[in-house]
Amino acid sequence: MSIPALEIRAAQKRYGQTQAVAGVSLSLMPGEILCLLGPSGSGKTSLLRLVAGLETLDGGAIHIAGAPVDAAGRAFTPPERRALGMVFQDYALWPHLTVADNVGLPLRERAATDWRARAAAALAEVGLQGLGARYPHELSGGQQQRVALARALATRPQLLLFDEPLSNLDAKLRDELRDMIAATIRDAGIAALYITHDQSEAFFLGDQVGVLRHGELLQIGAPDAVYDRPATPFVAHFTGAAGPFAVEATDDALIWGEARGPRPEGLRPGAAEMFLRPQWLRPADPDAGTVAGTVEVCGYAGGAWQALVDLPGGAIHLRVDRRIAPGERVAFHVDWDRCLVYPA
Repeated sequence: MSIPALEIRAAQKRYGQTQAVAGVSLSLMPGEILCLLGPSGSGKTSLLRLVAGLETLDGGAIHIAGAPVDAAGRAFTPPERRALGMVFQDYALWPHLTVADNVGLPLRERAATDWRARAAAALAEVGLQGLGARYPHELSGGQQQRVALARALATRPQLLLFDEPLSNLDAKLRDELRDMIAATIRDAGIAALYITHDQSEAFFLGDQVGVLRHGELLQIGAPDAVYDRPATPFVAHFTGAAGPFAVEATDDALIWGEARGPRPEGLRPGAAEMFLRPQWLRPADPDAGTVAGTVEVCGYAGGAWQALVDLPGGAIHLRVDRRIAPGERVAFHVDWDRCLVYPA
């Protein structure tokens, strides 16, 4: 049986009166990417710093490749002795060193005699072969982040840590770097813990996705499981679902405005709140099975028209098949089986 590249057991961290990490447990196998999502203050960066050894646990334990690196006062391995590499959002490159020297620095600290060759190989992995003699200021932001990744890969760590590495880049460059990071990590077979607030980034990259709030890990699982079956209303909202829309569950139906659908199994009759993804509503002719709303604004969004539609209990951006004038009433079929419904 494989040993987890990272195992966190009931991790606790407090700063004064603030519980930054509240009993988080998770494991990450070799070659997997785990993306942690959460708003500012959710504890995701605190958890990353605990894994890196930049903070110490108040409770619980952390193991890297089966070895305990922090056991809340009973054992502690300093950052430089943990088999990991880090990639920061601000690149953290030495401006007075060449690209090759930046990548080779951790190898030189380990007295590797072949550090130049290994640095060149790491640069080639991220598509920067031939640029080793340049300095960071001579590179674009995307190239600098590639150098930071090459530096993290150069020592072939057991675990890579990413702290929102794409947040300083424009949208097109973010997509390019996201694709490169995914391919490079998987080719190298190294496990990665990836911190982000961007849910699309997390779902694209992650073999697992976890959602944190107030230091608690609310849900962790495969990307499609977290997306399709959020454990809580907060997870639904934070992963991009629209809502909540007020609905009423009866003995045999779920009522949303004038529309009726089947009551979800396990949901008791009474007031409830519903979240949904835009693709779960399809334009339709008005009938008893549709939900109707009023268009507030409509515009062309590259390949399709998009309208902000005021539905019972709230508004949602939806794709429509034509330009619709503000104030016009429109109706939609509801994919009731996919809607996310929680007791109010």
